[in-house]
Amino acid sequence: MEVFPRLGAIAVLVRKGHVLLAQRTKMPDAGLWGFPGGHVEPGETAMEAAVRELFEETGVRAEPLEYLTNIDVLHRDGDGALSAHYLLAAVLCEYRGGTVQAADDVSAAAWIPCPRVHAGDLPMSARVGAVLDLAQARLQARRLARAAASASPEADTR
Repeated sequence: MEVFPRLGAIAVLVRKGHVLLAQRTKMPDAGLWGFPGGHVEPGETAMEAAVRELFEETGVRAEPLEYLTNIDVLHRDGDGALSAHYLLAAVLCEYRGGTVQAADDVSAAAWIPCPRVHAGDLPMSARVGAVLDLAQARLQARRLARAAASASPEADTR
């Protein structure tokens, strides 16, 4: 069987010290918690796919802000042969509205306290903690940049 890489997008949404995660129902990550996301459709950007999948899986609306990283996900069968290859574009998003409700191909969706992601008490997809750390660092950098811009003399409109 020939395996081709498939492009997917995940929505990384951090709000008030919590991260929005979904528990998958489909293999290969069935039962694991991870970022909402799925396949990129033809003609759709990964940013568009991330917010579409976020809404389909959780009922939450968001605005895509920036690409965080790419994640190669390689699955192998018992003989070591490649059975699946995904390239996931992690997209940092900003909450715009909606109440979390599991739908589509997730059994649960919830705002999880960020420290709990690293606590190890939830079964997680690979790299969730590392991507969360990257998102928190980017959000902090964005806050600092906004603060610096508003404090600059050019920002004074008097």
